[in-house]
Amino acid sequence: MGISDLGWRLSGSADLYSSEGRRPYASINFVTAHDGFTLRDLYSYNGKHNEANGEDNRDGTDNNRSWNCGAEGDTDDPAVTTLRHRMIRNQLTTLMLSTGVPMLVAGDEFGRTQEGNNNAYCQDSPLSWVDWDLSEWQQSLLDFSRRLVNLRRGHRVFRQRHFFRGKPVFEGGPKDLGWIDATGDEYNEREWHDPNLRTVGMYLSGYRRERTPDGHPIDDESYLIYLNASFEPADVVLPAAPWGGSYEAVLDSAEGTPDAAGQGAAGDTLTLAAHSALVLRVSG
Repeated sequence: MGISDLGWRLSGSADLYSSEGRRPYASINFVTAHDGFTLRDLYSYNGKHNEANGEDNRDGTDNNRSWNCGAEGDTDDPAVTTLRHRMIRNQLTTLMLSTGVPMLVAGDEFGRTQEGNNNAYCQDSPLSWVDWDLSEWQQSLLDFSRRLVNLRRGHRVFRQRHFFRGKPVFEGGPKDLGWIDATGDEYNEREWHDPNLRTVGMYLSGYRRERTPDGHPIDDESYLIYLNASFEPADVVLPAAPWGGSYEAVLDSAEGTPDAAGQGAAGDTLTLAAHSALVLRVSG
């Protein structure tokens, strides 16, 4: 166990598919499905609440792998709701920017709830309907989701047709995929399998990874995605050459808006908010 498990999933699950001659798009990536909690409920309930199904809450799985962030169900506690919204944005970020095919359940993009019901197959009611009468925070989440979709759609680096090799894209250049630690260096083998690490940077090179149908190389921008799963903020040093010279924030899950502001140069220190994801565009 360790960040290696996360790394394989973020980069297309080559450990599962490459030996069979399959491509990254064999990996169907998802956080929630039609069975189980919605994404909003995943961070609102520790246990299922299926009483409305008429089976005394016996139906539906108990293995929800959920976290209510400090309160069960609806709450007015601003600390809890802020954390919940951030966790939802985190999951959407990792889903939409992972290599493979993203699968998103209808309504998760704006925070639909089934009020803790994880087995709503028998419900033809507001529990299972998709209600587009959005609250302010739901509209903000929808804007964030659209930003993610546009980022993925606009950059081939997030839609790889071939697995990464973990080798320099040109002599003296960065690797096509790199895993960056808090000091700006690559993780070593011990760290790669350390289950106690909570912060990781994923570098994706856009340099000529794909070609047009007539064989011309396609260049894309490169990106560095930081994930901080810690309960505390984390300082990270932006990596130097060959990874990049300057970095511009394009999306931050710690913010409630779809756009992020800020930039830094190689060697600068950034502070990642607790439980957050930060997407940086790489230059130089």
